[in-house]
Amino acid sequence: MDGVVVYRRSASRLTIGAHLFGVLAIVLMLIWLLHYRGGIEYDSDNPARVFNVHPFLMFCGFIFLVGQAMMAYKTVPAAKQAQKVVHMMLHLVGIALGIVGIAAVFRFHDMIGAEDMVSLHSWIGLTTFIMLGLQWLLGLVSYMFPKASLETRSRMMPWHISFGRALLYMAVAAALTGLMQRETLLNLRGHAEARLINFTGLCILLFGIFVDLSVAMAHHA
Repeated sequence: MDGVVVYRRSASRLTIGAHLFGVLAIVLMLIWLLHYRGGIEYDSDNPARVFNVHPFLMFCGFIFLVGQAMMAYKTVPAAKQAQKVVHMMLHLVGIALGIVGIAAVFRFHDMIGAEDMVSLHSWIGLTTFIMLGLQWLLGLVSYMFPKASLETRSRMMPWHISFGRALLYMAVAAALTGLMQRETLLNLRGHAEARLINFTGLCILLFGIFVDLSVAMAHHA
């Protein structure tokens, strides 16, 4: 029993850390996109403003909410059904915002006449997004409606959790490669903006790590 309490307290503290790094990453990204890159606007005639929708929604909308969904199910004390509903809905909102974020970068490419899907970042990112969408659909039909048998759900749960954690790290990898790619294309080496991007990427990485650790600790509580 004492061990359970220790794991629960550790998970709670790690969740606080995840929120701190997640919010800090959002603040740093907003400073970058609004102060250095001219703003965020999907319907703009300025390609740069259209592009800025992509990193904003892919982290602040997609990755941040996916992390929140994972922590809500594992670390928030509530009825199991309530945890499931919050878990599914946060994922759904994150996926919806991610769709807009992906559409923004395709629109940006059309505006400047660039090719789609040519970088490692785009390959990792789209693969992760598609897999997470499939994971959500499988979770919906298995655990919510119409719901699989208890035996099937029990067998699936370790795989569902493991794939979810792996997809979080894949999403973080996509975010970091995207930031590196943008910094390189803008030739920002040595600039204050480059350091801001680096700090943003570090916060995103730490957010992912703390989310995963909190979920792992809560699993033993």
